[in-house]
Amino acid sequence: MLTASYREVFTIVATCAAGLTGLLFVAISVAPRQRAAVIQQIRAASALLAFTNALAVSVFGLVPGNNAGYAAFVVGVVGILFTAASVRSIVTSRDVSAQQAWRQTGLIVLLFAAFGSEFACGIGLSSNNTSVFGPGLLSNTLAALLLLGIARAWELVGNRDTGVLASLAVLAGRDHRPTEPVGPGDQDGGPARR
Repeated sequence: MLTASYREVFTIVATCAAGLTGLLFVAISVAPRQRAAVIQQIRAASALLAFTNALAVSVFGLVPGNNAGYAAFVVGVVGILFTAASVRSIVTSRDVSAQQAWRQTGLIVLLFAAFGSEFACGIGLSSNNTSVFGPGLLSNTLAALLLLGIARAWELVGNRDTGVLASLAVLAGRDHRPTEPVGPGDQDGGPARR
């Protein structure tokens, strides 16, 4: 059972996650219909999964009598399996260069850490062994999932890397955008937007 303060946090997370999920659907629906690259598909799916994980745990945790640990356990497993499948897709894709695959390492590590923490909190809350993996860590994990989803959605919509190294490169005056072939509709010769 959650205390009143954690119920407030879960309410805020659920509200944010629902709103962000809706905005992500709008952004994806207005994007041009092209065959998306593996990296774009993983960005979109990881953003959606981060938002829906935070939403599911928060909503199920707010139901009176429910234990948020069960929801965290289930969606944590789904998140870990998704991340493993993403690694497999990146490694086996012929469309992804070694440099592009290497740039996704930070995303993969963050996803494993967030979903692994969610999974561990699920076990802790389900077994009432909350000394480490309790509602405090779960609340922080849900907030981190929202931020991770926002960053992945921004990469998807803006077609640019928002990682720390890429941001530092932009601040240093080096454009760190991945080069992509020019599409038939690109008049300015810049990278094709997907």
